Amino acid sequence: MEEAFGFERIARTFDLRTVVASFTRTSGRTNLGRMGDHPSDIESVDRATDRLLHEVAGWDPSAVAVPSLLPGWSRGHVLAHLSRNADALENVLRGGPMYASSETRDRDIARDAVRPQQVQLADLRASHLRFLAAARAPGDLSRTVELRNGVTDRASRLPFRRWVEVELHHVDLGAGYTLEDMPAEFTGRLVGHLAARYDRHPALVPVRLAADDGGTWTTGGGAEGPVTLVRGPAAVLAGWLSGRRAASAPAVEGGPLPPVPPL
Repeated sequence: MEEAFGFERIARTFDLRTVVASFTRTSGRTNLGRMGDHPSDIESVDRATDRLLHEVAGWDPSAVAVPSLLPGWSRGHVLAHLSRNADALENVLRGGPMYASSETRDRDIARDAVRPQQVQLADLRASHLRFLAAARAPGDLSRTVELRNGVTDRASRLPFRRWVEVELHHVDLGAGYTLEDMPAEFTGRLVGHLAARYDRHPALVPVRLAADDGGTWTTGGGAEGPVTLVRGPAAVLAGWLSGRRAASAPAVEGGPLPPVPPL
């Protein structure tokens, strides 16, 4: 990737203002809007975290201080954020606030960003295991939980949200893992997650997304304008929606590629 995007915009990728019960993706005659389940998502985020840890463990120790693909953040910042986010989601699952405050969140990331590679690895492993324990604990998975900035979701969805964090921030490390390397079953769900985020957004014209594998989604529509068709591999669509550069640009019909607005 040659271009980094604003971190605050990218961070908001993971915010849905309310829980979305079903995405709009269809593939053939099968509605894939409710793909995934809680136990499967737990195992998937565990595998994704193992992939990331394995990669970081193979770095030269000095690589932690290298700039990431997020403006103003080193790879150490990204790793620190992933550790503190695991703790934050554990807090939510156990009935507490996600973060004490936005200022505390930012301060903790800055504090932890400068730590040596082995300390970063140990912290990320430990925080990941704590999150897994909380996610696997008995409880009402249909309950509504509150995240940051008034965002709410079902408790059952938090493993998928954590999976989104791990996959996209693995890309943000800028160490060789790309959007195209993300698991195919995840990428389709990610596009649905991001499409739902922008549904009826007042600054986005109606958009129809079409993936090369046959999946389709709709998003935007809050702004006046003709329907724009955005086509490409699911990883390319995910890159456009999340503010990250994929290996190629999406194809567009019905107008220019609309800018994805911040939330």
